[in-house]
This record gives sequence, C-alpha cells and structure tokens, in this order.
Amino acid sequence: MTTSSLEAPAQRRVLPALIGLLLGTFVSMLASTVVSTSLPVIVHDLSGDQNAYTWVITATLLTTAISTPIWGKLADLFNRKVLIQIAIAIFVLATAAAGFSQNTDMLIAFRAVQGLGAGGLAALSQVIMADIISPRERGRYMGLFGAVMAVATVGGPLLGGVITDAFGWRWNFFVALPFAVAALLIQQRTLHLPARAKRAVKIDYVGIVLLSAAVSLLLIWVTNAGSTFEWASTETLLMVGGAVLAAVLFVIVELRSSEPLVPLTLFRDATFTLATIASIATGLAMFGTSVFLSQYMQMARGATPTEAGVMTIPMIGGLLVSSIVVGALISRFGHWKPFLIAGGVLLIAGSFLLSTIHYDTNFALVSIYMALLGAGVGMTMQNLVLVVQNTANPTQMGAASSGVTFFRSLGGTIGVSVMGAALASMATSLFNDRAADLKAAIIGLGADGASVAQTLQSGAIPQVSTLPESVRVIVEDIYAQSIAHSFLIAVPVAVVSLVAILFLPNRPLTRMTTTERVAASEADFATVSVPEAMATLSATGTVPTQDAGSSRRARRASEMGEDG
Repeated sequence: MTTSSLEAPAQRRVLPALIGLLLGTFVSMLASTVVSTSLPVIVHDLSGDQNAYTWVITATLLTTAISTPIWGKLADLFNRKVLIQIAIAIFVLATAAAGFSQNTDMLIAFRAVQGLGAGGLAALSQVIMADIISPRERGRYMGLFGAVMAVATVGGPLLGGVITDAFGWRWNFFVALPFAVAALLIQQRTLHLPARAKRAVKIDYVGIVLLSAAVSLLLIWVTNAGSTFEWASTETLLMVGGAVLAAVLFVIVELRSSEPLVPLTLFRDATFTLATIASIATGLAMFGTSVFLSQYMQMARGATPTEAGVMTIPMIGGLLVSSIVVGALISRFGHWKPFLIAGGVLLIAGSFLLSTIHYDTNFALVSIYMALLGAGVGMTMQNLVLVVQNTANPTQMGAASSGVTFFRSLGGTIGVSVMGAALASMATSLFNDRAADLKAAIIGLGADGASVAQTLQSGAIPQVSTLPESVRVIVEDIYAQSIAHSFLIAVPVAVVSLVAILFLPNRPLTRMTTTERVAASEADFATVSVPEAMATLSATGTVPTQDAGSSRRARRASEMGEDG
C-alpha cells in the first residue's frame, strides 16, 4: 500500500474536523479586524483621546493574554470541544454588545470581555490541531488557516471601512454574529475529538488572580505613566511594586500547586523557553504595528477607513504568502529552523524601516516595508507554537501551547501599551512645538478657524480627513513622526527574538499526533515497566516464582488457547 493511499483516509478524517476550527478562527479574526480601520472614527465619535484609543485595543489584548493560559489549562482538564464553543459564544456576544457602547469606557469594558473569548480561541484551536494533526503534517493544513486568515484580515478592514462609511461604525460589531452561529453548528456536527481519560481536577484560582493582577498593574502603569502621572512618582512605585510582588507570589504559588496554571517545569525545556522569548517580539510586531499602521493611514495620510483597509493589504499579503509557502515547505522537507531565522531577520528589517516613514513617504516604499514585516510575522507566528508542540509532554500540551500563545499576546499587549504611550507623548510634544504654525494656519481660515481650534484643543483624536488643507498637513506630519517613533520600539525586541531563534534546538518534527503520542507512551510503559516490576517483585519474594513444570504447563495452555 502506498503512502498516498494511507494518507487519503487520514485526510478525510481531518478535513471535516478542521472546518469547525477554521470557521471559529474566521469569526474571531473578522470580529477583530472589521473594527480596526474604523477605530479612529469610533474614538472620535465617542469623544475619546489617544489614551482611550490605546485602551480600546489594550483591553482586548490584556484579557486575551491573561485568559490564554487559563483556557490552555482547562483544555488539559475538560472537554476541549465544549470549551472552544463556549469561547466562541463569549467572544461574539461581547463583540455584539460593544456595538451599543455610548462612551469609550463602555466600549473598553465590552472589549475586555471580548478578549476572554479570544484567549480561548487562540489557545484551544492550537491544542485541538495538535490532537488531530502531527507537527510534520501540519504545514499543509496551515495553508487553509493562512487562507482564512487572509480573507478575514484583508476582507475585515475593507468590509469595516465600507460599513463605517455607508451605515455607521456600530454595524461593524454585528457582522460576525451569523458566522458565529454557523461555526457553533458545524463544530457540533464535524468536530469529533478522541476520548480522554477522566481524572480529578483542581483549578488554580489563586494563580489566576495573581497573574491577572501582575499583568494588569504593569499595563496600567505603562499606559498612564508620563501623561496621567510622572514616571518617577508614588503611583509608579505602587504599580510597579505591586506588579513585581504579584509576579513573585504567582511563581511561589505555581511551584506549590498540584495543578499549576502555568507549569514552571516547562521552562526546563530550552525549546519552550527560547520560543517563548521569540514569541514576545512576534506579538509586539503583529499587534502593535497593525494597530498603529491603520492609524498612520488615517491620521498621517488622510485616508478614509475604507482606504486605510486597502492600504494595509501589503502587510497582510506578506503574512499570507509567507505562512502558506513556508508551511508547505516545512511539511515537505521537515526543516523549520532556516525559515524561523529568516522570519526573525525580516521582523527586524520591517520594524526598522517602518520607523523611518513620514507623512509624504512614497507609498510604494511603505508597502515594501509592510510586506517585509508581514512576511516575518508569517514565518514565525505559527511555527514557534509548532516547535513547542513537537517536543512538549502530551499530557501538558494545552499548557505548553497556550504558554507560547500567552507570551505572544502579552508581548502584543505590552507593545501596544508602550507604543501608544510613546505615540501620545511624542504627539503632545510636537503639537506644542508646532503651536505657532497651527495658530497661523487657523487664523488664515477666518471664521471657520474657531471650530478647528476647539477640535484640536479638546484633546480628542481629530478626524484628519475632514480638516482644512493648511491645518491637515501639519497634523499629518505630527502624527507621522509620532507613529514612526513608536515603531522604533519594536526593533530591539525583534533583535532579541532573532537571538532566541538562533539558539533553538534543531529537533526533527514528529509525524505523530498528540493522541498517538499518548497511546505510544502508554504502550511503551506497559511493555517496559511491567516485566521489570514483575522481576523485582519475584526477586524480593513478593510474588512466588513458578517452577519449570508449571511454566511449561502454562505455556502449553497458552499455545492451545491461541490454536483454538
């Protein structure tokens, strides 16, 4: 029987199960990306400032980061199919509720709940894939995920821009509902996971509280320091001190817990530790730059939400092509490290080049920079999870997979917060420096200048495309410099990521799924340990040894039974 004839039945079993996962991924990404291009309009309509803009993004990333290891741990304890369906329901209901927001505080709260569901989808889709597809074969199926990601990531901003311009931004939050219902129904019918042994469970509630406190305090401090209060202040001392204390207590609790939220023993594995470090930079590049690129298109180039969606296609194109092509090559040849190294180099190059852009930079150059960054993300994002799953203990697959995803989300969350804080600080400084130029431009507008001055002085994010030409050029230049300055933050982190990738152990990819590895380890244990244990018991007299005659009678009886 040929290899292809053996693979065909396996593919027929895998593909129906993947349909539900693909649609769940599509729902998650569509609900997120459809809002991205309209955020400047949303925050403007809700009278929010740059701080609010950052927190609308950060709230989702924060709860995603915190909940990801929780979902991963639950995946090692409970029914994974039920968990992913619960995650979809939480995500989409919170997204729909956000559409009724009356102010930025309400929007931020619903976005935080949305992140709880997003954390489940991010962690569980990876764990379930490991259940049904081996690391070596996963590359070919990642092409399907790449296609779905492309449709959602490219189509989402475009659809969001069109909906915002035609019907208003609130409808962006409702568009994912029918897809979510379809995902739940299809998963119920097609996602059939292997039965797992039941065991007593214990949830690490104290670990959850301490992890949430540490991450939340750190991000609140990063976001508000320098604007709401000084960097060197009592607030800084309390928040940073509280975050460090919560982190130390979290480590102590995890070391003593029988069912730790994040098993610290995972860090004994060099692959997990180095992949975690590299994932932080990938998360920062993926979330931070995509958020502020959309703002750059609208605030520094005067684009509408629809135009901004079109203008960010080069980054998504780079991500799509690299993830599909590299996934196929890894499955075919089994070599993954050269592609991760190349991805790390592209992350550095893309981040650095984007830090050089201005409001009037040739858009062809900006497109190349975005494509390079997207290609770097596409080569590293999924493959870092892949190499961890390849070596992780099958019984800790949920915790290991979600651990890498958690640090990627945490990197993105911290990245957005730091980049947003840097952007706001730089923009404030530049507005002060250009105050005379703005005053002259506003005076030149005559009677219309009063409303423009009031908009700029309110502190809210202006709708740049509606500003008069003389004022718009100055504002675009200010935001272009501020956003480029924030991109520079990603460069040193990307360098650290590349160093971590270079030191990753180059282990070959296994062709066994998680379920098959569990079965194989149980078989090995039975084969090796039982004879050794019986010999030990016999030697100590605990189990009486048989004499030669009884041994022969037993052997003959066994043979007769087999013949019969």
